[in-house]
Amino acid sequence: MALVEINFDGLVGPSHNYAGLSLGNLASANNAGEVSYPRAAALQGLGKMRHNIALGLTQGLFAPLPRPNPVLLRALGLERTDESDAAQRRLRAAAWSASAMWTANAATVSPAPDTADGRCHLTAANLVTMPHRSQEWPDTVRQLRLAFANSAAFAVHDAVPACFGDEGAANHMRMCASHEAPGLEIFVYGTTGGAFPARQHEQASRAVARLHGLDPERCLFVEQSPEAIAAGAFHNDVVAVANERVLFTHEKAFAEPEETYAAIQARLPEAEVVVVPASVVSLQDAIRSYLFNAQLLTLPTGEMGLVIPLEAWETPSVRGWLEAHVASNGPIRKVLPVDVRQSMANGGGPACLRLRVVADPATVDPRFLLDEGKIERIETVVARTWPEQIDPADLGRESLAREVIVARAALLDVLALSELA
Repeated sequence: MALVEINFDGLVGPSHNYAGLSLGNLASANNAGEVSYPRAAALQGLGKMRHNIALGLTQGLFAPLPRPNPVLLRALGLERTDESDAAQRRLRAAAWSASAMWTANAATVSPAPDTADGRCHLTAANLVTMPHRSQEWPDTVRQLRLAFANSAAFAVHDAVPACFGDEGAANHMRMCASHEAPGLEIFVYGTTGGAFPARQHEQASRAVARLHGLDPERCLFVEQSPEAIAAGAFHNDVVAVANERVLFTHEKAFAEPEETYAAIQARLPEAEVVVVPASVVSLQDAIRSYLFNAQLLTLPTGEMGLVIPLEAWETPSVRGWLEAHVASNGPIRKVLPVDVRQSMANGGGPACLRLRVVADPATVDPRFLLDEGKIERIETVVARTWPEQIDPADLGRESLAREVIVARAALLDVLALSELA
């Protein structure tokens, strides 16, 4: 099989809104109550996907999940919400959340070269720490089992038990000599984060490694820095990202950084660790700009490119470090800014928007793979049916619910994914 890295982006759903539901996510909290622009958000996301295709990369897509979620509303007895009850309004907002667009939290992925049975394994993340995300995994599994239905190439697992919080690939990194070579899988967990919860439990990570049939000698379980979590790095991918032999990380990402780097290099001697010092880019600047919530990619030329949000390029300390790194002939050779401002305002950068799957594209259901023609057809649907804007106060309005449901149905129709209706 010809194994390549496929980035599956979540299309921003038609219910995209700023209800401020994610404790520990500073952007989400700071923009709570603001008007969102679902149509612009989806078009920005599609622009990033088109950008990656133009780079010569293989690009996939996941469809938005059904919203407002009738299953959650019924389970909470919220078919009718008491508008005078703030807690009920917040729970209703959870049922409208478009947070599944951040597919880095959809699952943890172990490619075939790493697993005992030679298949690519995916375990859906239970996302139990946040109520608005805990509802996602059953619908996510349905979609994963369609996209990766080839049982000779893939195994898709249900989420691990909800007693152990699991946030998926946002807390998992894979390093390797090349994508098709056996890799070192690095699972990053949290123990504390001050006022903010540590969302990834160590035992969830260990369970995923066992389910995937990974070699214990090629796994690392590393604690995220409590300081980083307390500063707003609610996932590891806010402060560190890896690709092939390169780990790109902030100095404050891990609880024991030097021990972490040594363990990586002991298992993967060709590993190159690129550390951004806190004295050059503060932890606050790194988190605010989402420098590390970037797509670190191997381009067709063999060079590495870093797809960053415009906010990172516009932050002087970050831009200065990136320009100096490229000028010094470091492993990151190209910096590629993209506009995902609507996602960023809710706390999700380029890395949040994608799930990396190393696989042979011929084994993936083609309905989930993109080309220019399909992007154009999706853009037409988005421009015609996605709401132009949503005020959080509008959540629960029946006319808006109908608009959101019709928009998603139109997308599923153009993608020929009636199974997800």
